[in-house]
Formats: sequence, structure tokens, C-alpha cells
Amino acid sequence: MLFPSVTCPKMLLYLSGQSPVISYKGCAAQLFFYHLLGSTEGCLYSVMAYDRYVAICHPLRYMLIMKRGVCVSLVTIACSVGFLHATILTSFTFHLVYCASNQVDYFFCDLPAVLPLACSDSTLAQKVGSINVGFLALILLFSVCVSYAHIGIAILRIRSAEGRQKAFSTCSAHLTAILCAYGPVIIIYLQRTPNPLLGAVVQILNNIVSPMLNSLIYSLRNKEVKRSLRKVFQNVLLGVQKQIWTQ
Repeated sequence: MLFPSVTCPKMLLYLSGQSPVISYKGCAAQLFFYHLLGSTEGCLYSVMAYDRYVAICHPLRYMLIMKRGVCVSLVTIACSVGFLHATILTSFTFHLVYCASNQVDYFFCDLPAVLPLACSDSTLAQKVGSINVGFLALILLFSVCVSYAHIGIAILRIRSAEGRQKAFSTCSAHLTAILCAYGPVIIIYLQRTPNPLLGAVVQILNNIVSPMLNSLIYSLRNKEVKRSLRKVFQNVLLGVQKQIWTQ
């Protein structure tokens, strides 16, 4: 809910025909909160992967390991890493001098759109941005892969097909959400020559489509939601069949 709220309100103003102007401080705040929430979300995905590792590989010790204090500490660490990451990027980006063009060729303020507008040399800021984003993303993705490697081994050891299916369903929603989150990051920030059009399209998917899909992805694990969706599809199919028969 918080992540798309950084960019979507201003984008809706643009689309409604109102002024597309954003202040210097507003641009800095947008970049800061975008990377704060994005990196915090990435850290939370790693925490969730560890949670699933403990639930599947050590089910009898789950309540002992994942105590309330441990969960609070992990969430606090995730938020602290996100704050540090966003502070470094924002300080390096807006420490530069901006005196030429003031038109951001993007629908929100981000590194690929803001840095080309700087009058001073932005090479260091670009390197810090690529290393910071890339290094953090790779570490978090590696931690997720390690957790799921252990989970995969544990699932293969389960003899019953029902047990395997139950374990897999526990992880399927999380894996889908990770693919939706890390795909855009890899495409945008780790390419040598950024493509503004490709970046804009991918960022729209990352800012709007992925957060919207998250609620659907996680709710599909709920049996009542599945039952309701089946009823909806059945009613739609019955309505279509009735229209065909009447014609």
C-alpha cells in the first residue's frame, strides 16, 4: 500500500491534466521514499523466505525460533537497511549541482531520470547508485535462494504427495511475489546503457501492477477466496451459455 503511494498520486495528477510540476524537495522526497520502501520490501522478502525455511525444515521448533522478539528484530533490521540505502542514494544524487534542464523524462523522480540533468560530474553518483542497488539486490536474492535451496531439499525428502503439495503451496505465493519484485530491479538498475522507454514501462509494472497483484497472489492461498472465485467463474460461464442458447 505504501510503495505505490509514493508515485501514483502525482502520476494521477499528470493524467488528469493538472500541472506536471514537482518541486526540488518533492523530487528528493519521492526518490528517498521510493528506495526506502522498495529496499525494505526486498529485505522483508528475505525475512519471509527465512520464515518459510524454518516452518518447513524445522516445523517442531518453529514457535521457539520465530518468537515475537525475533520477528520484531528482523523487521527493524529490514527497515534500518532500507533507511540507510535510501539515505546514501538520495545524498549522493542531490549533492550534485542541477542548473541546466529541469525536465524529468519520467513519471517520477528516480536515479536514471534525475542524474542526467546534473551539471556537475555524476559519474560517482551513478556508480554508487548501481553498486548500492545491485549489491543489495544480489545479497537479498542470494539469501532467498539459500533459504529455498534448503526448502527444496526438505520437500524432496517428503514421501507423501499431499505433504509435498502442502509445502509447495506455502512457498508458491512468496516465490511469485519475489519474481514480480526483483525482475524490474534487474532490468532497470543493472543495465549498462539505460533505456528510458523500457525503464518507464517496467517501472509502471513495478509501481502499479506488482503491488496490485500481491493482494491477489497471497489471497489465493485462502480456501474461501478460491471457493468464491470458482463461483464467480461458474456464474459467468452460465450467463454466457444462457445468452448463447437464447440467441
